[in-house]
Amino acid sequence: MTNKVAFIGLGVMGYPMAGHLASAGHQVSVYNRTKAKADQWVKEHKGTACDTPKQAATGADIVMVCVGNDDDLRSVVYGDDGALAGLSKGAILVDHTTASAMVAREINEECVQQGVGFIDAPVSGGQAGAENGALAIMCGGDQKTFDTVVDTLGAYGKNVALIGATGAGQLTKMVNQICIAGLVQALAEGVNFAKAADLDIEKVMSVVGGGAAQSWQLENRYKTMAKDEFDFGFAVDWMRKDLSIVLNEARNNGASVPVTAMVDQYYADVQKMGGSRWDTSSLIARLTKFG
Repeated sequence: MTNKVAFIGLGVMGYPMAGHLASAGHQVSVYNRTKAKADQWVKEHKGTACDTPKQAATGADIVMVCVGNDDDLRSVVYGDDGALAGLSKGAILVDHTTASAMVAREINEECVQQGVGFIDAPVSGGQAGAENGALAIMCGGDQKTFDTVVDTLGAYGKNVALIGATGAGQLTKMVNQICIAGLVQALAEGVNFAKAADLDIEKVMSVVGGGAAQSWQLENRYKTMAKDEFDFGFAVDWMRKDLSIVLNEARNNGASVPVTAMVDQYYADVQKMGGSRWDTSSLIARLTKFG
């Protein structure tokens, strides 16, 4: 089944995600803060470039949002030109932003008052996952609303799951980032250790990657880490934004996340080294400098 959909936010993730919707046959309207990017997307995929989130959302069955943070999200959802102003009763708003569970619940309340469905649906898989249509999408909301959008989300989601009530998607993304932070630091230490011991990195990782140490990070990042190549991927600035959300939530719910807090500070060191836009695997550069 095809729908009239809107996609708000055409960054490194949103741009290809919206493209997959168009390829799946959906009628797509797009909005981006920088209009030139929306115009370029239309040249590649057809569809309609809109001047405001409201214009993009008007008449849409489903509106997807993928922006930077809580404040960015509010700026495109609320107000006279926001997406909610254009949504009709029975439409659904899906938020792919990595944001707080608090803002997810807040927006859900506004949607309920307007008769609009809402799903918080942050994603994991990075730019490559978005481009390949292979994202993991962790959702929060009610079952009926999820069932309505799950096939559409399958245009770019390989694993789309409803975790629980509103906010559960964002909380699950926090679990994802906690796990990644620890994994990347451990991999950085492992690669750094192997280099210090004059081991053959390829042979080492071929063996340990086939055992209990296997992970996506190992499979996709050890080679570039060993070469000190970081000019790609998920930026340190973005990871620190995500970890700030994690640490704030942990303060609220009482969860102990000492390794995550430590790795967050290691990323602060990378920022001081000029690596704000480096991939998160750049933690190994900090080991080289600081030990």
